[in-house]
Amino acid sequence: MRDEQPLLRRQLLGWLLIPLLLLLAADTFFSYSIALSFSQRANDRTLVEIARDVSLHLGRSNGKLTLDMPDAARRLLFSDPRDDVYFEVADAGGQRVDGTTIAPAPRAAPARGETEILYEGEINGSPVRIVQMQVAADTASGRPAALVRIAETKRKRNELAREILVSVLAPQVLLILIAGVLVWVGVARGLVPLEHVRQAVTARSPRDWSPLAITGVPGELRPLLHAINELLASLDAALTLQSRFISDAAHQLKTPMAVLETQLELAMREEDPARMRQSLEKVRAGLSRLSRVISQILSLARNEPEAIRKLTLAPVDLNALALDVSTGWVSEALKKQIDLGFEGGDKPVIVEGDAMRLRELCDNLIDNAIRYSRDGGRVTVRVAASPQPSFTVSDDSPTIPLHEREQVFERFHRLLGNAADGSGLGLAIVKEIAHLHGADIRLYDDLDGVGNTFAVRFPPSMPEPSLSSLP
Repeated sequence: MRDEQPLLRRQLLGWLLIPLLLLLAADTFFSYSIALSFSQRANDRTLVEIARDVSLHLGRSNGKLTLDMPDAARRLLFSDPRDDVYFEVADAGGQRVDGTTIAPAPRAAPARGETEILYEGEINGSPVRIVQMQVAADTASGRPAALVRIAETKRKRNELAREILVSVLAPQVLLILIAGVLVWVGVARGLVPLEHVRQAVTARSPRDWSPLAITGVPGELRPLLHAINELLASLDAALTLQSRFISDAAHQLKTPMAVLETQLELAMREEDPARMRQSLEKVRAGLSRLSRVISQILSLARNEPEAIRKLTLAPVDLNALALDVSTGWVSEALKKQIDLGFEGGDKPVIVEGDAMRLRELCDNLIDNAIRYSRDGGRVTVRVAASPQPSFTVSDDSPTIPLHEREQVFERFHRLLGNAADGSGLGLAIVKEIAHLHGADIRLYDDLDGVGNTFAVRFPPSMPEPSLSSLP
């Protein structure tokens, strides 16, 4: 950010100062045009006055047009310290009578209501401004008609235009400079809160994912801080999830791995094939338990809300899904001589859910019931549609005390005095999946007073569709 901030400052200054400079350039152009026009009009009036003065000295001698002007008058009219002034007197036919030859006007006669024509020309390689005046014949004095042309170089005009431009632009340039300094200071001060945010982020520990303070921050920066805080919260959740997964895996894998290592060492020391086989059988059973623990840890991590960006829910027939899952556990129930029953309805029980995760929920509840029920007991799976869709599993396992009924859904919680093989993760997985579906899971005494009943109640779903509409 330290490297990017000067770039941001330059961009802000560019967006603010470049328009000002463009306006100054445009103002300079138009101001110069106006000043030049003003200077042109002022000096054109002087040229016209000179032409009129010359016309007053026109006369007639021997039938011809003459200019009767003393040398002093000529010096007064045609001498200028900064410009060269030329004149020409011509008769009505355009024949020069006195002065320097000056190019005639581009149009023959002045516009209506005018007696002179003003136009541009060139004398001796220098641009000049020319006035051409038509002088009518005077019958009283006998003076014939004449043309008077006065030309003047443009140095004085340009100098006056520049002086006007400087007098106009000097305050504006000063104003632009002051505005530039104020903009520079304003941009620098405006970026101070951004610098404070940078310092706050830089000074943080890599393990500190707490939100950045928003108090005292300008409103324009608050959306950025909110976005940063949301990112920090997401990273915190992801790292917490990762840390929890590593902790869970270490907690659950340490003991089984130690047991497996011990059994393998015993098997390697045995010389009796039968006893070696017994040790290897224990290793195989341990590997099976280890595989199940790993599967449950992965399942728990996969079903944590923090690990799921988006859960796609679709209509699922809970009745058919539970029956299919229950059928898959028949062989395990028979190994312990457990009566595994299913009580469902004749119609589909529709819930909005993820079929794979709902199957996992049913698997874990039925596995938990069979694992902890006594040999020769019973496990009953029920699905009901009213008063709201529900899935319950009743068993003959030891009744869980009231003060432990919330704790059994925590990770790695094991009931004291229970020797059944388990990881303590099954019910935690069930709870996570239930919460993902907006469902509520509770533990009750069984209806006959022996064992426990786990009930998952789902929010009311859509009206029952026909069987043909189910996926």
